[in-house]
Amino acid sequence: MLRPILASALLSLCSAFSLSGSAIAQQNPNALAIVNGDALTASDMEQWEGNHLLQARYQYYQATRKALDDLIDQRLFEQEAHRLGITIDQLKKQEIESKVKEPTEEQLQFYFEGMDSKEPYEKMRSKIYDHIIELRKSKVTAAYLENLRLKANILVQLAPPVAAVDASNAAVVEGRADAPVQLVEFADYQCPYCQKVNPDLNKLLKEFDGKVSVVYKDFPLPMHAYAEKAAEAARCAGDQGKYWEYHNQLFSDKKFQTDDLKQEAKTLKLDSGKFDQCLDSGQQSAKVALDRDEASKLGLSGTPSFFLNGHFFSGAVDYTLLHQMVEQQLATLLSSANKPTPQESSRR
Repeated sequence: MLRPILASALLSLCSAFSLSGSAIAQQNPNALAIVNGDALTASDMEQWEGNHLLQARYQYYQATRKALDDLIDQRLFEQEAHRLGITIDQLKKQEIESKVKEPTEEQLQFYFEGMDSKEPYEKMRSKIYDHIIELRKSKVTAAYLENLRLKANILVQLAPPVAAVDASNAAVVEGRADAPVQLVEFADYQCPYCQKVNPDLNKLLKEFDGKVSVVYKDFPLPMHAYAEKAAEAARCAGDQGKYWEYHNQLFSDKKFQTDDLKQEAKTLKLDSGKFDQCLDSGQQSAKVALDRDEASKLGLSGTPSFFLNGHFFSGAVDYTLLHQMVEQQLATLLSSANKPTPQESSRR
């Protein structure tokens, strides 16, 4: 008799837990999990692990953006074919395939000589021919699509993931502080990608004068032995009103030994005594550490990392991408500004 009674009791207990969990889930449909009666929501996870999920969300964004770009290209092909009254295949033959030049025998042999292959040329020729044709077709296709994009009116509303970034510790804000678009960069003076992108950031400031501001945050990476001291040196120059000039000079000259850092200060006609004392004493080290700690809390793992109005992206970006993302933000802000308020909509 005991076993049936025990089984019945366990069943009742399980049913109670199940009903309890169902009741909580019904009360809070946003619950992702229920722990001993406590509901955990997406908001809870965002507060606890949000920044650590940033890189994963960015990878998902990149994959989604690639798929969206492919879809945009396909739609442009469809629209152009419809405008000309032909099929997409006819359009591609007319505008792409007919403009792909066949490689000469000399070019095929030259390509073969650069290969590490034990097969004879006669056996590899057709594969080399197909490969070169495909490469040339890809280039012609990309150029044609770029021309279609330039003529089209495209507004991409898909945006990178967002994170809250504190700009208050920044050594300087370049551009108008009240600019509608703020670009926060976490970078390392010894990082080659940071060095490459710095002229593009200055170009961006000039092209979008008054519309974009750039905030630089120090994220010296452990593999770069001189990056942290270079970051301190730029802040020491900032104490004398020459942060941005010194900052640009560091990225341009790429000299980071202590003597070089002090020579850069002399080149900019800073007070050498004050600068040297600031640098040697580590006066700015705590502020550099604040930036680095913030980068770690955000889950950043490399440089440069950017936040454009809070939207995260990273890596070896070029000017075209920076330009597109600023324009996207400006278009989004303009669209929001022109959107009627609920009160205006009700009056209509």
